[in-house]
Amino acid sequence: MNNLKSNKTSAFTLLGCALALSLLPHQAAAQSMSPMRGQVKSFADSFAVKVYPANPYTHRIRMEVKVYDQNFRPVPGARVSPAEFTLGGRFARPVNVIVPFEGQTTRKVRVCTEAIPFPGQSTRTTIKAQVCV
Repeated sequence: MNNLKSNKTSAFTLLGCALALSLLPHQAAAQSMSPMRGQVKSFADSFAVKVYPANPYTHRIRMEVKVYDQNFRPVPGARVSPAEFTLGGRFARPVNVIVPFEGQTTRKVRVCTEAIPFPGQSTRTTIKAQVCV
C-alpha cells in the first residue's frame, strides 16, 4: 500500500513539473551586440572597433548605434558607420565605430545599440531598449 502511495506522489510531482515547464515562455529573445567587452591599443589619436548588433526577433527593427563615455554622456567626435539602420529578423550586421582619445592616454567608452520605433509607429511604453558594450 505504501508503495502505491509513493507512485501516486511521484506521478503528481512529475505532472506538476511538466505543467510548470509548459507554462514557461517558449522563446526568450533580447537584442544583442558582440563583442561584449574588448580592449583596443592604438598608436594614433583615435581608435576603431567593429561591433555586431543583432536582431533576435522575426520582424525587422530600426536600430541606432551611439557612443557614450563611462558616465553615459555622448562622446563628441565619435563616428559610427552606419549610425542608423534597419535590421531584418534574426540578422546581425557589422558597424564600425571610431572614437577620439581627445588628449587622454586611456579612454573607456560604451557603444550602445538602441531600438527606435519606425516613423508613424505609436508606442505605448516609455521603455528604451538599449544594449551597451
